[in-house]
Amino acid sequence: MFFLLSKFLDFVLLPTVWLLALLLAALLARQPRRQRQWLVAAFVLALLTTNPALVNEAMLAWERPPVPLADLPARADAAVLLTGITEVDKSPHDRVYLGRGADRLTNTLWLYRAGRVRRIIISGGSGAVLDKANAEATELATLLRLAGVPQRDILQEAQSRNTRENALFTKQLVAARPELDTLLLVTSAFHQRRALGCFRKAGLAPIAVPAGFLSTDRLSTPAYWLVPNPQALANLSILVHEIAGWLTYKAMGYL
Repeated sequence: MFFLLSKFLDFVLLPTVWLLALLLAALLARQPRRQRQWLVAAFVLALLTTNPALVNEAMLAWERPPVPLADLPARADAAVLLTGITEVDKSPHDRVYLGRGADRLTNTLWLYRAGRVRRIIISGGSGAVLDKANAEATELATLLRLAGVPQRDILQEAQSRNTRENALFTKQLVAARPELDTLLLVTSAFHQRRALGCFRKAGLAPIAVPAGFLSTDRLSTPAYWLVPNPQALANLSILVHEIAGWLTYKAMGYL
């Protein structure tokens, strides 16, 4: 039930849905004055949600900042790579398609290749609601092996379907392996707050390694401040979804 509810909230919290609702209200309004009010509201909302500077400031405030290499342990026991970065709706299904957040994988691989972690734990099953799909952990393990990571250094947790289950099932995996003590948690910067809270609630104490940043450095160009950008709307949708998820997890006692 919680899984299906989260998918429903993903839809109703989309800023594009809000815009469509305002436009629909304007279309159905019988009084010209009321119609103008709905249209003005839709116009203002569109300006705010597509403004690169406003959305970037919000994202900068929410995302966990980058962690310098010097602040990480000389060599951690494992990096926990959270999934949610593959595209399952693309054919043919004889390869792995990476989507938004692929930096989670490349940052994890970089940590391993740089000798900063001994092993990689991939945590994540399938996020599909109806269709049967391969577990993401399995698909990402394939990519890591193709990149030269030996099978012995890859551990998979392929049951979880959300962040809380990532933490709970990873806890079970780690509990069976006493040698896995120091952990690095690799996930998207916007998702790091919720992930870190879930892992701490589960009794683990990983070190956060944010990846896949949606924010950028502040700019002084007119385009940054004034020109509407559809990518800003996409980033805002992700941010609203994540904040709603964090609040829901907090209310449920998962953090």
